[in-house]
Amino acid sequence: MSWSGGAFGDSGRCVLAPNANLMTLDGTNTWVLRPPGSDRAVVIDPGPPDTGHLDAVAEAAGRVDVVLLTHHHLDHSEAAKEFATRMGCGVRALDPEQRLGSEGLGEGDVVTVGDLELHVVATPGHTADSLSFVLPSERAVLTGDTVLGRGTTVVAHPDGSLGAYLASLQRLRDLCEEQDIGNVWPGHGPVIADALGALDHYVAHRHERLEQVREALRSLDVPVPMAPAEVEEALAGELPRRVVETVYIDVDPVLWGAAELSVRAQLAFLLGDPSVTDR
Repeated sequence: MSWSGGAFGDSGRCVLAPNANLMTLDGTNTWVLRPPGSDRAVVIDPGPPDTGHLDAVAEAAGRVDVVLLTHHHLDHSEAAKEFATRMGCGVRALDPEQRLGSEGLGEGDVVTVGDLELHVVATPGHTADSLSFVLPSERAVLTGDTVLGRGTTVVAHPDGSLGAYLASLQRLRDLCEEQDIGNVWPGHGPVIADALGALDHYVAHRHERLEQVREALRSLDVPVPMAPAEVEEALAGELPRRVVETVYIDVDPVLWGAAELSVRAQLAFLLGDPSVTDR
């Protein structure tokens, strides 16, 4: 499926960054939210420090009130401070290291530009600092890398946590159902017009992979659960790669490095605290 960004709803424009690769799909989606008839905008995830890309974002945005970050990964955040300085505004993020100015960003915050409101939702899991933004006027949620427009995301241990990620997916699903949110505007890949369907697919996929990892652990005679020190030793050894070779046999080996990051998160989830019920 080809994806090149474009205009969505009355206020959204996706400017696609030229950083396509195996991990970023077609590139990073930089979102410009600009109310109809206004010259003021919010920019989410300026992406890489590419002059042509940042020029295109500036042209789409007009006057930028604030830059927001969904999380700290460089393909989303690297140009944020440079772009904000150019536009004369601040950068708000959950991670203090990513901010420009004194304002942070977190759960329950509401960011406004004109009549447009963005509601901030903490969705940790892909990273510890991952945020999503609900845009009620468009019945949309901007998910960064928590939900992608194509494929599934990496939960990269130890910054990423599978338990937190599963809880975030469920929270987003509940929000979409309660607030009649129909659209996902992701950090990579095309817009999704069926938010509930996408989230149901993500949850089902994660549980399917977990069951496959459980089966791999049984076949390898790995005891579950383990003491914390034993978990760390297992994660540092050959077990993650052996599980990847078993569970991700249908995945191109060039992606096994990324798969191993997710397997480490899955193993930490399955091997760790026995009080966790979903094992």
